[in-house]
Amino acid sequence: MEKKQGQLVRSITLAGATILVVSSVIGSGVYKKVAPMSSELLSPDLVLWAWVLAGIISLCGALSNAEIAGMMADSGGEYVYFKKIYGRFMAFLWGWSTFAVIKTASVAGIAYVFSQSFNAIFPLPHLPETIENFEFLIFKPFENAGVKGLTIALILSLTFLNSRGLKGAAALSTWATRLVIVGLVGIVISGLLFGGGSMTNLQTSATAYVPQDWTNFSFIKAMFTALLAAFWAYEGWNTVGFIGGEIKNPNRNLPLALFAGMMIIMGAYAIVNFTYLYVLPIDQIIDVYKSQNEIAAVAVVRHFAGGFGANLIAIVILITTLGCTNATILMPPRVYYAMAKDGLFFPRAAEIHPKYHTPNPALWIQGIWACLLVLSGSFDQLTDMLIFAAFFFYGATAFGVFVLRKRDPDAERPYRVWGYPIVPALFVLFCAALIVVTCFTHPREAGLGVVLMLTGVPFYLYWNRKNV
Repeated sequence: MEKKQGQLVRSITLAGATILVVSSVIGSGVYKKVAPMSSELLSPDLVLWAWVLAGIISLCGALSNAEIAGMMADSGGEYVYFKKIYGRFMAFLWGWSTFAVIKTASVAGIAYVFSQSFNAIFPLPHLPETIENFEFLIFKPFENAGVKGLTIALILSLTFLNSRGLKGAAALSTWATRLVIVGLVGIVISGLLFGGGSMTNLQTSATAYVPQDWTNFSFIKAMFTALLAAFWAYEGWNTVGFIGGEIKNPNRNLPLALFAGMMIIMGAYAIVNFTYLYVLPIDQIIDVYKSQNEIAAVAVVRHFAGGFGANLIAIVILITTLGCTNATILMPPRVYYAMAKDGLFFPRAAEIHPKYHTPNPALWIQGIWACLLVLSGSFDQLTDMLIFAAFFFYGATAFGVFVLRKRDPDAERPYRVWGYPIVPALFVLFCAALIVVTCFTHPREAGLGVVLMLTGVPFYLYWNRKNV
């Protein structure tokens, strides 16, 4: 007799869904990304506007993608979305890109911030300058060797723990989110009250700043580069859409949760970055970016609370990035497992450990590749590369709203995107613009992202031929 399938229960309230939006997004980026954004825009008010603009764009993407998620809430994420909308190859390309760029670079990037926080407390060793400057093709694998070494050690350690059926991963991530919020509240209150800052800092542009018309292409390039950095801090907004089938009254509560959650996040990011720029002149924040291993939040707290305060915030970032790295390692191997079951990934990724019941081969394939990505570049290079790749698929999902509205106009839609067709159309156009502009502003990251995505094509041809 066939086993009866269970069904998703709509049990998540509006408040619960809003909290999920906030906890899925706020992570390591808010501590660090103000520095590269300041280096690009050279103006405190432009930096703050970039944070708000990135939030609005992310909200448009979340509202658009939520319609697809609502239609296929119990189906398993983008892998199934793309299979239904565009076919088997597009579904594979998303899954391969998740492995080759998006999630493995996320693992590498978050672990990198952990190591930089550790370095702020206990300085890590460097190799001799001749070795650190060794260049292989376009990479300097041994540059910043101490931080990279600890990053790789963390990835391998957490991969091992996950392969042994690590329990409490959800609890660890929950506490990590709470610590992030506590840390940010601490920075804002202490910075505004005791930071010795000045409104003059917010009104004074960097020494190198040259006023430009907003239609000037150099200004547009700088703004898109800053947005690329800010999107890392907003990454994760699509997560709540995966549970659309479990939200009460999703047609009302899903967009409200996304809107409320994103407004909370945008407000939090604006206040925190206002504090950074209030306490430190923008030229000093740009110096933080140039120092490579410094974290903006740590530098700001050190400015008014000395070494003790800097170490305290570094410890908070250490714990939060440990939890974030663990959570990021945990989930993607389930995608690789599903692909392998479909015959579209390395066959061993379909194996489950008989004792620990974990997708061990998939975990280790992901972990080893993430370590190689660590050697390929810096934190900002890794995150720019993954955002470039991710927005290609975010745009494709939003475009899928138009495809399915035309192909299946009568299909059940628990939630219909607000502002259709303007909201999804604007988001799709922005994704296209981001991809094009990134090719000019960050050709290395864009080129590497495209190459890694396309390396999946010969694998697809081979695996798909075997399954025909």
